[in-house]
Amino acid sequence: MRYDLDDLRLFLDIVEEGSITAGARRMHLSLPSASARVRSLEHQAGVALLIRGRRGVRPTPAGTTLARHAREVLAQTVRLESAVASYTRSPTSPLVLLGGGSAMHQLVPRALVSFLRDYPDVDVQVSESRTPQTVRTLVDGEADLGVVVDDEARGCGLEMETLGDDSLVVIGQAGGILTGRTALTYSEVAEHPLVGLDAASALRRWVEKHVGPHAPVVRYRTTVADLNVLIALAAAGVGLAVVPRRAIDPGRPLDVCELSDAWARRHLLLAWGARNGPSPPAAEALAEHLRMASNV
Repeated sequence: MRYDLDDLRLFLDIVEEGSITAGARRMHLSLPSASARVRSLEHQAGVALLIRGRRGVRPTPAGTTLARHAREVLAQTVRLESAVASYTRSPTSPLVLLGGGSAMHQLVPRALVSFLRDYPDVDVQVSESRTPQTVRTLVDGEADLGVVVDDEARGCGLEMETLGDDSLVVIGQAGGILTGRTALTYSEVAEHPLVGLDAASALRRWVEKHVGPHAPVVRYRTTVADLNVLIALAAAGVGLAVVPRRAIDPGRPLDVCELSDAWARRHLLLAWGARNGPSPPAAEALAEHLRMASNV
C-alpha cells in the first residue's frame, strides 16, 4: 500500500482543523479536490477515516491511528530533505523568524528548543519585531515566518493561521488589591501604581495605541525590558502589571484578573513570508514546531 505525502498532509490538516473545507484551504486546494483525495485515501486504506457531521469532521479510530503515523512519516521526510539540502544550502542562509515580545517570552523559545534539537543542520535567525514591522518584512520576502498580533495584521495579503489566544490580563501580588476581583477596565487598573515594560517595547506601545489619546495618566513605579522581571515585580507587590495571560506560569502565586476592555482580547497568528512557489521544507517544519509549542 502506497500513501501520497500530500494526501497525508491534507488528512492531518483536516483532522487538526476539524473541517475538510479548512484543511483544503491550508493546502490551497478546492473543496471538491480535497474531498476526492480523502475518499481515495479511505478507499486505499479500506476503512472509513473520518466521521462526517453537520459541524465538521472527526477521525475514526483508524483515522486517529493514521494521523499519528502520518505525523511521524512527514517529520522523518522533512528531516531527510533537510539533511540532503544541507549539502547545497549556503550556511549563511538561515531561516528568519520574527515575533513580538509576547511570542518571544515562551512560545518562540519553546519551539526553537525542539526544532533546533530535531534539525541540527538548519540554523534559525530570530529577531524581536513589532507586528507592523514584521508584516512589512514578510511582505518584502525578507523573512520566512513571523508571529504577529491579529488586529495589526489584517488585510496585509499574507498567508496566516491562528496560533492561540494572547489576551491581556492584569496581575498583582497574591492576596493583594486584586483579591476578589474578576475583571477590571484599564482605567480602573491605572488608578493604582503599575510596573511596566520599557516605552519602546512592542506590548507597551500596543497598549498605548489602543487606549488612545484620552488614556488615564499612569504612574509606573519602574519599567523593565523583560516580561519575566515584570511578572516577578508584580508578584512581589511592587505594583500591578498588564501582561499576556499566556506569559504567566500557572504555578506562580499571583492574583490574575481579566482586563475587560474589548481591545484586550487578541490572538497570535503565524504569518508566512511572501514567496514564489512552495515553502522550504525546513520552514514548514519550524511552523509545525510553533504550532505544537502554542498548544503546550
